[in-house]
Amino acid sequence: MYLVKTPRLVQKLLPNFHWKVTSSTDAPTIYLTFDDGPIPQITPWIVEQLAAFNAKATFFCVGNNVRKYPAIVEATLEAGHTIGNHTMHHLDGWQSDNMPYFHDVRHCAVQIKSSLFRPPYGRLKPSQAQFLQRHYEIVMWDVLSGDFDPELTPEDCFQNVIRNAGPGSIALFHDSLKAEQNVRNILPRILAHYAALGYRFEALTPELLTQTAADPVVAGTQLRTAS
Repeated sequence: MYLVKTPRLVQKLLPNFHWKVTSSTDAPTIYLTFDDGPIPQITPWIVEQLAAFNAKATFFCVGNNVRKYPAIVEATLEAGHTIGNHTMHHLDGWQSDNMPYFHDVRHCAVQIKSSLFRPPYGRLKPSQAQFLQRHYEIVMWDVLSGDFDPELTPEDCFQNVIRNAGPGSIALFHDSLKAEQNVRNILPRILAHYAALGYRFEALTPELLTQTAADPVVAGTQLRTAS
């Protein structure tokens, strides 16, 4: 069970996490994010699709994949996208002791030079969140596509996004084998849909997020993204 649209109450209760972006620009903007890559089977294709719409996005990378495929990360950065830390081995914070979890994040940081962090599965213990927010902008999401869910059709995933994502939304997808079929179907459609509505597609940066950051609180949550 997971939530497609993150409730406003959850966002208000956990203001130390970034759920969406408040923008002062006139043009509506959406922030596409991709978790769990990079992998050669799907990440380069995503970058090509984004380029066709002059779209920028953010990739939350698993450090072990970055170690295996550094050229893909380099090409992603050269295309103008941003990257973030998604732990070295895709650890579940709720199932991990603090010190091994922090060490795994640090090992990922050797591969990924970024102060953006997204916890796998959206799971962090309060003590983990308290420590990590000293060093990272913790990025969650406003809308979950559900592309990782084998029980959802591509049309289900497409509707999850277009029914719920609006100006400032951080929308979550995956560049993983599990999500590949759905992503290949829906990403071109989502880009075309929002482009027709006049949206811009921008990448997340620490500077952008700190502009709207709230006072930090100590909290924890679970909003499942993928296994």
